[in-house]
This record gives sequence, C-alpha cells and structure tokens, in this order.
Amino acid sequence: MLLNYRLILKIIAAVLVILGLSMIPPIILSFYYSESSIVFIIPAIILIASGLIILYINKPKSLDLKIRDGLLIVALCWIIASLFGSLPFIISGVIPGFADAIFESTSGFTTTGGSVLSDVESPPNGIIFWRSFTHWLGGMGILLLTIALLPSLGISGQRLIDAEASGPNIDKFTSKMSDSAKLIYIMYIGMTIVETVLLMLGGLDFFDSIIHAFGTVSTGGFSSYNNSIAHFDSIYVELVICIFMIMAGTNFNLYFVAIRSKFKNIFRDGEYRAYLMIIFGSTIVLTIQLLYFGPKNSFLESLRHSFFQAVSILSTTGYTTSDFNIWPTACKSIIFMLMFIGGSSSSASGAVKTVRVLVLLKLIRRGIYKRLHPTAVVPIKLNNKNVSSNSVSNITSFLFLYISLLLVSTLIVSLDQVDIMTAATAAAACLGNIGPGFEMVGPMSDYSFFSGPIKLYLSFLMIAGRLEIFTVLLLFTAKFWDPDR
Repeated sequence: MLLNYRLILKIIAAVLVILGLSMIPPIILSFYYSESSIVFIIPAIILIASGLIILYINKPKSLDLKIRDGLLIVALCWIIASLFGSLPFIISGVIPGFADAIFESTSGFTTTGGSVLSDVESPPNGIIFWRSFTHWLGGMGILLLTIALLPSLGISGQRLIDAEASGPNIDKFTSKMSDSAKLIYIMYIGMTIVETVLLMLGGLDFFDSIIHAFGTVSTGGFSSYNNSIAHFDSIYVELVICIFMIMAGTNFNLYFVAIRSKFKNIFRDGEYRAYLMIIFGSTIVLTIQLLYFGPKNSFLESLRHSFFQAVSILSTTGYTTSDFNIWPTACKSIIFMLMFIGGSSSSASGAVKTVRVLVLLKLIRRGIYKRLHPTAVVPIKLNNKNVSSNSVSNITSFLFLYISLLLVSTLIVSLDQVDIMTAATAAAACLGNIGPGFEMVGPMSDYSFFSGPIKLYLSFLMIAGRLEIFTVLLLFTAKFWDPDR
C-alpha cells in the first residue's frame, strides 16, 4: 500500500499555517513590551506563506487517510513543530546553539518542561511567553486543533487520533471526531482562562498568571522564574495550581461523563479512583518521611511540599516548590515511581499512565490466583467490564517496550560521563515528559551540560514519549515503508 504523500503534505501544510498563526500572540506581546518582534515575524511569515502555497498548489487525488498515513503525519508534525518552534530562540540569540534550541522547543511542544536555560528570567518577555505557549499548543496536541479544522479540507481526523496514541486514547463524544476535538479545545481554553483569573486573584500579574496557567493545564511546567512556583511562596497559588494539575492529569472523557450525569458517575471510574489514591497515598508517605528524616519543617510545611510535589510529578507537570533532590532517599524513590506511573489516559499528562499500571496489577493478581487455581477463568475487569485479551497484550507490550527503551536510554545518556542517577532520571524525565529528575538534572538544575548529540537524543525521547513510543518506532521498520504491504 503506497502512502498518500499528497494528502500527507496537505495536512502538514495546515499544521504549518497553525504554527505560523500561533506566533501572532508573542508578536503582539513583544510590541507591548517594546521588544524585538522580528524574531517571531520572520518564522511566522515563512510558516504561513509556505503552508498556504502548499495548500493552494497541492491537490491530492484521494482524501482517504489510512493508518500508515496517520502515523507518518503524527510523527512529522511533532518533528516539524519542534524544528520551526526553535527559530525564535535561535534568531533572538537567547539559545543560539542548534541542539540547545531544538531541545528547548521539543521540551515545550511535548510538555516535558526540561530546559537548557540556566537563567529563565533573563530572556525577553516575548521569548518567555513563546516558550510557555508551546506547552499550551502541545498539551492537547497541535494535531487535535488540526483535526478540528480538517473537515474544511474535506478530510476525516479519526485516523490521526488512532495514530497519535498506541494505548488508551481520545474517544468521540459526538458523532464527528472534529466536533469532539472542538469541544475538548473549548474545555481546554476554559480551564486556562479560569486558572489565569484565579492566579490573578492571588496577587500575580496577568503575564505571570497566564504563563503558569499554560504550564499547568498542559502539564508542561515551564515557569518564568528560576525557582519555579517556590518564587511566589504562596499557599493559595500552590493550591490553585495543584487543583488544575490534578484536573489536567484526569481523563478528559470524565468531564463529559460528569456533565451528563451531574458528577454522579465520575468516581465510579476505576482509573480516576486509583489516580486520586496514588496522589493522597504518596502525599501521606512523603509527609511522614519529610517530617522525621527530612529538613526540619513543621507538619504543615511537610504536608504542603509533599502534596504539591506528588501532584506535580504524577501529572508529569514538573513544577516545584522545594528541592526534592535533597529529600530523604525513600522520598526520592516514591517520586521516581510517580515519574514512571504518570496521569490518566486521554489526559494532557505523560509517562506510562495510571490505567496501564492498574491493568498490570490486576494481571499480576490474576497470575497469583491461577497458581492456586490453575483451571479457573479469571477475566481482567475495569469499571465492571472485561478488558479484552488484545488490550491486555497491548498494555504489557507497551510496558515492556517503555522499560526497555528507558534502560537503553540510560546507557546512551551515561556516555556523557554523568552519574547513573543523572542518566537514569534524565532518560525517565524526557521519556515520561516530566522535566526535572535527580542529581545534575534536579529541580534546581537544567540540561545545559549535556553534549549536543545527547540533547538531540533526549529530544527524540520526548517525542517518542509524547507519541507513546510505537508511533515513532514504527517509522524505523522496513515493513512500514514497504509499498506492497
């Protein structure tokens, strides 16, 4: 089966136009703060002009989008977004190095939040805004926005949704995928506006409020301050951000369920209950550990930092209020496990996702039971429904691949002569789209010390993690490119 290259190019062109238009807000902001706006005007013109020209001259013979077309489009869109998104950093001179600029841009669009900037307060406000705005664009997916617009091009977007995630993904809430995408974006914009207003009520100015709202609802974690949320030293601000981090890490399907059932059925979802239990369980354990073995803080201070970091890491946001790099070893172990688990399926968060871990635990429990009762038929159930053997197989395959890639990546990152904890957590933080790790990539550090090739490899990990690995790795197989298959 030949790839529909003309159709692929048409959708890529639509993405280019969207990326170009997305540079208009930082252009306006740069004018407002009397900063150079040319760093955004040049790439915006290039993107919009090239996208419109391709849309005008490129006429696909068929608008039938196959799954392989979707896989290639998804991977190319994130690569192209990362490449063109780096132009403002390079043109402005804030991040002149190619590998560094690609890392920063990829970290933004994939909502990872790791940075090569040692001082995030020094760049112009326009660059700081763009850096965080890439989070917001990537949080719900540039492609989701594109899917909402595809019907105007006569194209269905379901194949792209199928391609973007190999595991649990976005369901249709309406008869058309494009309508579902529009509803999700309305909700996403609504969450951003509400959080921005609440943060302003907490004393933050509009710029700081919207920057941190972008980083929260997208589970990205870029801040405009070197010490992240700790800069504000406000329980109110931390509580608002915690609430929205929990919401951003929740399955977006549940919000539609909640609206239709007046919130009666939301707590019946097994993944959501597990998600909340992990947050509160880890908060309790972290608080006890900090209280007895950590810095000499009061109970309320220990609870405050424990709750914030548990939510931040599990939702893969990466905001910090405390340097957990100096916390007791048991606390760091819990945080590392939260980095692996991640938020809910069909959410803005990354990592493995709670539902997969939940199914894995049920699978282990069934294995133990069948040792005692070999002839018993024990189905895996989630929300009182049987999970198909195909779904269980896909989940276990994904988990094995995730761990395998993490181990290989730890080895590759260690080639930069860093310690094993730095290598392992840098790989885990990039693959899980989390941001901070431990030791040299701790919450008060950055990724600037890595060599160019390793930064590019970590950028690859971010995209692979954002697209749940399979989508990216399939492109490296001969069968994918075989026209006879």
